[in-house]
Amino acid sequence: MCGRYASFREAQDLADAFDVEDVTDAAAEVAANYNVAPTDPIRIVLDRAPKAATADVEQSAPGTDAESSVRRQMHLARWGLVPAWAKDLSVGARMFNARSESLAESSAFRKPLVSKRCVVVADGYYEWHKTPVPGTKKVDRTPFYIHPTDGSPVAFAGLYAWWPDPSKAADDPDRWVLSATIVTADARDGLEQIHDREPAMLTPEGVATWLDPSVTDPGEALAVLAAPAPAVSWHEVGAQVGSVRNNSPELIQPV
Repeated sequence: MCGRYASFREAQDLADAFDVEDVTDAAAEVAANYNVAPTDPIRIVLDRAPKAATADVEQSAPGTDAESSVRRQMHLARWGLVPAWAKDLSVGARMFNARSESLAESSAFRKPLVSKRCVVVADGYYEWHKTPVPGTKKVDRTPFYIHPTDGSPVAFAGLYAWWPDPSKAADDPDRWVLSATIVTADARDGLEQIHDREPAMLTPEGVATWLDPSVTDPGEALAVLAAPAPAVSWHEVGAQVGSVRNNSPELIQPV
């Protein structure tokens, strides 16, 4: 949790909704996906200066901080955060979520919490409600689609990282792999009826603070996650969403 979501709006619609100034070609061209799963390409929004400020290995990746005007950018990232110190990409397969309660202590997430926060943009997400089958050890899993009540896009609180691929030359533009994770928290406002966890969803005010590069205190960043979340609605959907092979608008329709 959160392990599946839907993102089907055009990049320009998302750019307008989140006041994005720069959209990379990759983010603009990614196809609609009604069944996004870990390791898939995802669109993220971040506030960063256009050029690196130092020659530091981690900060020399594209889109890192500089002593120039900060711009809001939309990038395409790999879902599942891969820390700069990771030996290979496989680490990200199990880091698609980051528990808010342990961000400040985690070796993978504490630095991104300070300087590499992003929002993962989407239209809604899926969650499965588990019900024990009486007299058996089986559990029924009922999928639900959860989305903002007002129809606006979702802003999941996220963290990102740049990973230098050791198999590529230092001057290879494809050497740096951008990856991201979705922050989760205890479910609230009725969502606990479905699952005990939820992705941390931000209001426009929350997005502004979460992305602000001048916010470097972990406590201040974490306080954003405790603020009231946007109102959401949900409905049961078909079991087809359980397979990543299925990807169509029908997945979000009520059963």
